[in-house]
Amino acid sequence: MTVRAATPADIDMIHAQLMDVIQTSPHYSDRFKVHEMGRLNKTFLRNLMALDPWHIMIMQSDGKPGGAMVSGPECGAIFRYWSWVFPDFRDTKLGMFGMRAFDAHWDNGRFHKAYTFVRPENAVALLLLRRYGYKEVCVLEKHIFGQDYVFVEKPYTKVSDDYDSGVNIGRLGRLRKRFESLVGA
Repeated sequence: MTVRAATPADIDMIHAQLMDVIQTSPHYSDRFKVHEMGRLNKTFLRNLMALDPWHIMIMQSDGKPGGAMVSGPECGAIFRYWSWVFPDFRDTKLGMFGMRAFDAHWDNGRFHKAYTFVRPENAVALLLLRRYGYKEVCVLEKHIFGQDYVFVEKPYTKVSDDYDSGVNIGRLGRLRKRFESLVGA
């Protein structure tokens, strides 16, 4: 099992898999699904990659993509938008491997903590997060479109003084980042 940062060639596959996991998840309301599927479009994913290609972390088994974790910077923390294992790999240990890989990569001095929201009914996700050191902080009642969410977090060690500005960098920001990567700035 390995992890790697997404490349532009991965966007269509990741987007299709993400739309599928959102649509088929039993834990979310139809309203939330419509919202997430509209928000997490290919432009959003490209913006995340422009900030850092590791914001779309692909878990692989025998060299084949088998899951992904989509994250973004949020005011000194890293927010895990979605983590999932693709249907053909759900009976593997890829999810546990991905949890360790996510923390190993992102607890790098840039962030105070990692956090996410989980529906209280998603016992598997909550168990996995607890197993890897995430703490349930509180239940946010009627938090998103009237549904409850458990707020979970894991402390990281921030050592840098700078802060990421967030996700929406736009087309010019993506071009600037691409230019900087080409000229080594």
